[in-house]
Amino acid sequence: MLKTRVIPCLTIKDLRLVKSVNFSEHRNIGSYISAVRVFNSRDVDEMIFLDLDARKDGIKKWLLEEISKECFMPLTLGGGVKSLDDINLLLRIGADKVSINTSAIETPDIISEGAKKFGSQCVVSSIDARLIGGKYKVFSAGGKSETSWSAVDWAKEVEQRGAGEIFLTSIDKEGLMEGYDLELVKSVSDAVNIPVIACGGAGKLDDFILAIKIGRASAVAAASIFQYTQMTPRNIKEYLVENGIEARL
Repeated sequence: MLKTRVIPCLTIKDLRLVKSVNFSEHRNIGSYISAVRVFNSRDVDEMIFLDLDARKDGIKKWLLEEISKECFMPLTLGGGVKSLDDINLLLRIGADKVSINTSAIETPDIISEGAKKFGSQCVVSSIDARLIGGKYKVFSAGGKSETSWSAVDWAKEVEQRGAGEIFLTSIDKEGLMEGYDLELVKSVSDAVNIPVIACGGAGKLDDFILAIKIGRASAVAAASIFQYTQMTPRNIKEYLVENGIEARL
């Protein structure tokens, strides 16, 4: 049985570590390098690092090299990925996986071509979704643009195109620390056979249990709980094991 991963997600804006609520109101919470160094010492399974400015400013090679040199765990890099050359750049910098969001919606072939050239294990489809009129709709451009895709249909599409994993974030729950959107997570997890990382809303230990047992997520990602509480990834993994869920300790 595969062990459940606990993954911190760090987001960068204006070269500072930030945390948002519902993809807006980005609050400066300090140094991204300090955060990476802390997580290096806290038994983290993986890390996701997203540059929110990269889509308009371009990929900052120097920034990601700085992160990669400090990160001693499997690393997913994302933000501003628009081509196979971008994927190749991030992998050469030190990423184990590359997260692709808006560009995949605009040009879905980047998923299939990326998976073919670099391997599905390197390609993570990042899906941001929110509830609109009773349906979970996919949003692009940092949650600003509603697309025609439902979360389930887009998840099936990226799986068919070769994505190795889905990084699923609930815009409605993001930053609120009131729990994951279990209906969203379960609907996507049940629709595909590739791993789904649940993100958006974790605020207490039981939220992680519910995301796995009810949402059927393969991994759980979080940000606010690590920034605003004393909770560590190891605390979460110990709690998972206590509740019968396999985790690496």
